[in-house]
Amino acid sequence: MLSFRPVAALFALALLPAVSGAADDVGALRTELQALKNEYGARVDALEARIQQLESAPAVAAPGAVNDIPPPAPEPRVGSGSNASAFNPAISLILGGSYTHTSRNPADWNIGGFPPSGGEVGPGERSFNLGEYGLTFAASIDPYFSGQLTAAITGENEIEVEEAFVRTTALPDGFTGKVGRFFSGFGYLNEVHAHAWDFVDQPLVYQAMFGGQSRQEGVQVKWLAPTELFVEFGAEVGNGDSYPSTRGAGNGLNATTLFAHVGGDVGDYTSWRAGLAWLDGDAEDREGGIADAAGEPLFETFTGDARTWVVDGVLKWAPSPRRQLKLQGEYMRREESGEIEGGGVLLADDYRSTQSGWYLQSVYQFAPRWRVGARYDSLDPGTPRYTLSPDGLLSADPDRLSLMLDWNPSEFSRLRAQYDWDNARDDGENDRVLRLQYIYGIGAHGAHKY
Repeated sequence: MLSFRPVAALFALALLPAVSGAADDVGALRTELQALKNEYGARVDALEARIQQLESAPAVAAPGAVNDIPPPAPEPRVGSGSNASAFNPAISLILGGSYTHTSRNPADWNIGGFPPSGGEVGPGERSFNLGEYGLTFAASIDPYFSGQLTAAITGENEIEVEEAFVRTTALPDGFTGKVGRFFSGFGYLNEVHAHAWDFVDQPLVYQAMFGGQSRQEGVQVKWLAPTELFVEFGAEVGNGDSYPSTRGAGNGLNATTLFAHVGGDVGDYTSWRAGLAWLDGDAEDREGGIADAAGEPLFETFTGDARTWVVDGVLKWAPSPRRQLKLQGEYMRREESGEIEGGGVLLADDYRSTQSGWYLQSVYQFAPRWRVGARYDSLDPGTPRYTLSPDGLLSADPDRLSLMLDWNPSEFSRLRAQYDWDNARDDGENDRVLRLQYIYGIGAHGAHKY
């Protein structure tokens, strides 16, 4: 019979080295674990000693505790400490142009019944035309101010400073300030740059009342209320060097603007904003008068006051990124009183006029990159108070209907087609205008306003 004792002894001798090795590994691990415990224990002891030291140190007064006067803010580093890379503004360039086809000669386009402002653009010249290229530089200046410059480069090889201002960034309690040249804050569309318009051009009421976008050279202050409902108040004063006022020969401020905006949300998909503004300007020898039936100006210059009321509103509905609807409108009413000179007018009294106008437009995005829109413009020239020349004043009732379709390949590009039935001229004849427009943006560009 085979005995199992020798076999067991052989197996035990074979396993002895493995068991001995395992015992050595366990011992090494225990040694390493104990070293880690000792190291972390020393660190914990050091931290506890540091805490006791800080707790036993004398208390230091908190900033502002003495006489409740906060310590002065650190001065911004300027001068020799700066380097060439410190001036690093955001730069953007807007490239644009259009093709125009009109049924009537655009050279004799005018807005019937309104004095020429000098800024009316109408349908523009026929065929291909370069648009107004916009070059913008914007950057923070220091902890308290930021700056922006926008230069408009026209197709006629002219360069114009469109905006150039410094804005505050550290005023308390919802206040912001701006100084320089800037688009006035009244209404809805006036502050929007041309490349962000929903149509090729501005409504007729802007062209008749202000000669396009109204700019202010002066100071603006805004206050945003700390409420859930959007509430904003603003005031501006400036030199008045923008139609319908004039700069004037004195040292005074010839233009004042007060405005207020309020807005909010309705449900999850709808938002709105409404505004009211009052503009007061002084004009001294402002050139341009209403033309009579023979095409001659009834007066050459106007000196007096121009007061304008503006009411605006916008409603946006956006149930999804694919579908969005915007309804927008503005009403303006201007009252002028003063004296006129030149021309063939026999005055019955001092010159007075009340003129008004409005527009209503809607834009619908029916696909991620496609939008369609319609706009209607209407103006009321009113009846100025003076005795007319023998030729009389030709009656006018300017209006216009515009339809547009645009395709936006990306947020930096837009291709648009617009068709107008234009009845702005004082002869009552309709002009049919087709315009094809392209807009491209290059570089860093901030978000557009609401």
